[in-house]
Amino acid sequence: MNPRFSIAVLLLGFGLATVWAQTAAPATVCEAKNGTSCEECLKNVTCLWCITTKSCITYPVRTILPPHSLCPLNDARWGLCWINFQILIITFAVIGGILIIAFLICLFCCCKCENFGAKRFEAKMQKQADKTRTKQQERKAAMKTKHEEIRKKFGLTGPNPYSKFS
Repeated sequence: MNPRFSIAVLLLGFGLATVWAQTAAPATVCEAKNGTSCEECLKNVTCLWCITTKSCITYPVRTILPPHSLCPLNDARWGLCWINFQILIITFAVIGGILIIAFLICLFCCCKCENFGAKRFEAKMQKQADKTRTKQQERKAAMKTKHEEIRKKFGLTGPNPYSKFS
């Protein structure tokens, strides 16, 4: 994307915030610049330039977007003379949609990774517990065979292995 275009869109966004924050601007300031150029009209943030009528109009703050009867969106200029409201609306809608989708994807990935990590941790712990249990059973079996060998070596096999000691 062209850096000048990005900066212009950001400036327009801040300008819109400024216009919405203002409650009422004197209507005579903008209408006084009717015979001038677009650049001269748009020096004042509260003004809107209409290309078809070549008039400077006070921005209709209460309706957010200028009504078609006042000036068609593709002929209305605000903030910069080379960008119209249709492009501005489409750009903001696309950027907003991309941000929302990116946020939802990040949210989904974070939740999925968190669950995946927990499942992986549980599986690792279960595997470690099984390994420990197997080793313990092998040691028990080895000790049992060792004891049996010792009993055989000393002749302690039979019904009561301790009977020879009494």
